[in-house]
Amino acid sequence: MANFSTFYEGWLSRQEDYLRRLESLLSPVDGFDRERECREMIPRVMEHYREFYREKAAAVEEDVFVSMSPPWMSSFERSLLWITGFRPSILFPIMEAALAEEELAAGQRRRIEEVKAESRRREREITQAMARVQETMAEQPVYGLIKQFGGGAAAAGEKMRAAVEEVKAAMRGVVGEADELQGWTVGEVVEALGPVQGVRFLAAVGRFQLRARRWGVERDG
Repeated sequence: MANFSTFYEGWLSRQEDYLRRLESLLSPVDGFDRERECREMIPRVMEHYREFYREKAAAVEEDVFVSMSPPWMSSFERSLLWITGFRPSILFPIMEAALAEEELAAGQRRRIEEVKAESRRREREITQAMARVQETMAEQPVYGLIKQFGGGAAAAGEKMRAAVEEVKAAMRGVVGEADELQGWTVGEVVEALGPVQGVRFLAAVGRFQLRARRWGVERDG
C-alpha cells in the first residue's frame, strides 16, 4: 500500500498539470484550433484515469480491506467515498454546473439521461452487493466460527482463513465493478459531448477532485 500512496501523490501532481492544460484550452486565442486541440487532449486525460484504475486494482488485490478506508486520502475525501471511490452519480451535477443546458443538443440530452439512468441503476446494484458482503462478515464472527467448527485451534484457524479469503474475494469483485462503473460513466458522458464540452466537463471533474483533496489536507493538517 505504501507503493500506491506514492503513486497517488504523483498521480495528483499530474492531475494538476492536466487541469492547467484543460483550462488553457478553454481560453480563446487567435488562430487557435480549439476543437482540434480539445479532441486530442481528451484521450490523454482518459488514459490518465485508466492508469489510476490499473494501479488501484493492484492495490486492492494486495489488501482490499485497507482500500475501503484508504490511508492515501484525507479524512474529508474518505467521507465522500462510495465503496472505494466517488459515486458515479456525482458526475452529473458536476457536468450540469460546467455546461449550460442550452449548450446540449436534444440528442445529447437524451443520451446523457440514458447514461444517468443506467449508471444509477448499476450503482444501486453494487451498493446492495457490498451490503450483502458486509452482512456475511457480520454473520461470521471469530468466536462463532470457532464454536461452529470446533476441532481445536488449528482447525478453527484454517476455517477462519478460508472464510476471510472468501470475503476478500467477494469484496474485490464489488470494488472492481464499482471502479468499472466509474470509468464507464465518465467515458459515456465524454462520448456524448462535443470536444470542447468534454474538456469543460473533465476540467470540472479535475477541479472537484483537487479541491476535495486540498480542503481535506488542510483540515487534517
